[in-house]
Amino acid sequence: MFKWPEQLMFIKNGRAKQHESHEMMNGMTSIISGSSSGVGEVTLRRFAHAGSNLVMVVRNKDKAEKIKADILKSHNVKIDIVIADFSDLDSVRKASEMILATYPKIDILVNSVGIHSTKKTYNKDGIEMVFCVNHLATFLFTYLLVDRIKENSNARIIQVNSEGHRFGAVKLKDINFKRHIYTGLRSYGASKTAQLYTVYEFSKRLKDFGVTINAMHPGAVKTNIGQNNGWLYRFFFRHFTWHFLKNPEISANAIHYLATTKDLDGVTGKFFNLTIEEKPAKHARKESMQLPVWQLSKELCHIEEDLIEVKNEL
Repeated sequence: MFKWPEQLMFIKNGRAKQHESHEMMNGMTSIISGSSSGVGEVTLRRFAHAGSNLVMVVRNKDKAEKIKADILKSHNVKIDIVIADFSDLDSVRKASEMILATYPKIDILVNSVGIHSTKKTYNKDGIEMVFCVNHLATFLFTYLLVDRIKENSNARIIQVNSEGHRFGAVKLKDINFKRHIYTGLRSYGASKTAQLYTVYEFSKRLKDFGVTINAMHPGAVKTNIGQNNGWLYRFFFRHFTWHFLKNPEISANAIHYLATTKDLDGVTGKFFNLTIEEKPAKHARKESMQLPVWQLSKELCHIEEDLIEVKNEL
C-alpha cells in the first residue's frame, strides 16, 4: 500500500473529502479582512448565509458597498465596512481602533488579506511589501483586537495561510531581502511561514482564555491574488493556471467549518489544508524560531506593551 511522504501529504489532503458544518451563526459578529474579493468575499457571503453580522475590512469602499448591497438583498444581517490598507501599518491601527470603539464583542476574526509579488517592493516604512501585507499587518490587526477577542471564551481566529509557506523560510536578519535573492515564491513563503510562527505563539497566549487560533490553506482556488504583477504573469495566470483552479466556494465552506464546528472546540495552534489538519513544512515547525519571529514582529509593528504573555515566560 502506497504511503504518502510527509512533504507530499498536502496533495492527498487537498484531494480528500472535506468536512462540513451546517452550524448557524445568528447573533455572532464576524470580522473578515480582505473581504471584497476572492476567499474573503466568498467567506463573507457564506457567513451571511449562516446569519452572522459582518464587518468588512477592505481597502476599496466602493467595491465593498456593492458587495454589501448585494448580500443584503437576500440576507437579513448587519454589515459594516471598515477601511484599511494592509500595506500601511498606521492604517491597520486606525481600523482596529474603530472596531474596538464600535463592537463590544467579537466572535470570529478571519484574516484573508494576501498578495504575491514577482517584483521586490517596499512600503512607506521600508518593509518588504509581501512580508508586510501577508504577515505583519495581519499580526498587528490580530494583536490589537486580541484583548477584546479574549473576553469571549468561544471566539475563534482563523489566519488564511497557504501551502506556499513551503517555498520560503524566514531570514530573521534579512526579512527585506537586502542580502538574499528575491523571488516571488521565496517572499510569499517567508511571509506565510512567519504567520505560522506567530499563530503558534498566539495559541500559547490565548489557551487559558478558551480562544482558539488556527491557520488554513484555502485550496487551489480562483482568486485575483498576483494580479498586481506584470503582464506576462497575468497572461499566464489567466490563460493557463486559471483553468486548473477550483471554485472559491470550497474555501468559504472550509472556513465556515473551522469557525463553527464543535469538533474543533479547544483545538488551537494548528494548520489545516482546507478542513484537514496537516503538518506544515519542517522549517515552519521550528520551535526555536517562534518566539524570535514574534518578538521581531512586535518590534517592526512598534508594539511595546505586552497585551498577552505566556505565563511561564513571566
